[in-house]
Amino acid sequence: MVFATSAITVAGTGGVPWLTVAGGIPLVGAVAVAFGPARLTRYMTLAFSVVTLGWVIAMATQFKTSGPTFQFTEEYSWIPQFGVHYALGADGIALVLIGMTAVLMPVVVLASWHDADDAKRSPKVYFALMLVLETMMIGVFAATDVFLFYVFFEAMLIPMYFMIGSFGVGARQYAAVKFLLYSLLGGLLMLVAVIALYVYAGQSATTGHHGTFMFYSLAQVALSSTVQKWLFLGFFIAFAIKAPLWPFHTWLPDATASAQPGAAVLMLGVMDKVGTFGMIRYCLELFPDGFHYFTPVILVLCVISIIYGALVAIGQTSMKRLIGYTSISHFGFIVLGIFALTSQGQSGATLYMVNHGFSTGALLLIAGFLIVRRGSDKISDYGGVQKVAPTLAGLFLISGLAGLALPGLSTFVSEFLVLVGTFSRYKVAGAFAVAGIVLAAIYILWMYQRTMNGPVAESVSTMPDLRPRELLAVVPLVALIIAMGVYPKPILDVINPAVQSTMSQVHATDPVPAHPAVAQKGDQP
Repeated sequence: MVFATSAITVAGTGGVPWLTVAGGIPLVGAVAVAFGPARLTRYMTLAFSVVTLGWVIAMATQFKTSGPTFQFTEEYSWIPQFGVHYALGADGIALVLIGMTAVLMPVVVLASWHDADDAKRSPKVYFALMLVLETMMIGVFAATDVFLFYVFFEAMLIPMYFMIGSFGVGARQYAAVKFLLYSLLGGLLMLVAVIALYVYAGQSATTGHHGTFMFYSLAQVALSSTVQKWLFLGFFIAFAIKAPLWPFHTWLPDATASAQPGAAVLMLGVMDKVGTFGMIRYCLELFPDGFHYFTPVILVLCVISIIYGALVAIGQTSMKRLIGYTSISHFGFIVLGIFALTSQGQSGATLYMVNHGFSTGALLLIAGFLIVRRGSDKISDYGGVQKVAPTLAGLFLISGLAGLALPGLSTFVSEFLVLVGTFSRYKVAGAFAVAGIVLAAIYILWMYQRTMNGPVAESVSTMPDLRPRELLAVVPLVALIIAMGVYPKPILDVINPAVQSTMSQVHATDPVPAHPAVAQKGDQP
């Protein structure tokens, strides 16, 4: 049964396949790095990541906030017998996440210059895997065919598995296997839901009684409330593991502690956003009844994630594990904003994804520079670093303050929007979430005090300050943190139309604020 054409359709882009090229550049780079001269491995990786960033910036300039919801669309019949398409497109939410991915990659390459030097495998493998991962991450945000999304969703696990298991530290093989098993379990549940969705689409008159995986078509399929609830669970659990949300989080601290800092940035900063992105794109728009039914339970999980992640972070003795637990708390805020189902919450959650990528990325990279210099991840092995490496300490402080959402820095805007959006509909959940702000101040400032202040520890007395390459990696992230904190409007202008489209798709409106009763004319003096 063939019901799809085999021709390529590229719409609204002047005939330029923007998203395919954006994903193709790092893939070509991975091949070039794998087979190129070893002495040029790092420079080639950096060059291809910078070219990808340039292409994504050029693409972003073509995005029209007043245009169609999905732009840069491409469609090609891939497996016509099953209605599978190679279909790409980006709304404002996907575009900012693709942009975040493209910005982080050259930064990570610069910061990871010597990460693979001591590994048994060749550094060429490490940097080639990094570029392959970039292709997969761009693809997963751009896919508008659910089957294609699933392929990218699963495929991106492989490069990260090897980056942790072969190039990591400590119990890296245990952490890599745990990461893979958790992710595969979630992926299998989602696969069952994807197949069921295809079957139900084949029974629907809106798709011409043909099975399809196209997102636009599936969003129009009428499903019973019971079916929506079961399919929602299949997708949500996969995304909650990826995000991660308590109690599906236990793989993250181990993976963060064992991965090299650059790999940890890609995992926490980009890969985990696929979970929250999927909740907005698929859980909300495809299964609105399931979304509404499970919202009370999920709000409880969000609040637990916020408080639990922060409390456990306070007690950590390892810098990387502490940052891993802080991310569990941050993802609780992001999911809370999504399930508050208000325009402020949705916009704040999306902006939070981007800001978390930059702030946590900067914090992890600077922690990595510390670990390379001292040879230890233990907070207690440091002290007085501010006196011997003031630039490193200063950038570490700004990144940490962004992590606790200090006003004037980027995460404040997104966290404020999430809380406003949550309070307008779920006041109790919003009140509990505020506790996470107080706890964040404790774990960030206490870590800074123990590592950077006080008397200079003998082991760090000769520690050098940041080198030019390291500054080039971190300073752009810190500049973005400050710039987006002062003026977030350009990013929000891109995000808001997509949020309004999502709210319209599920027939949701913002709560009307309660106003005091207006006195009757006759009662006025």
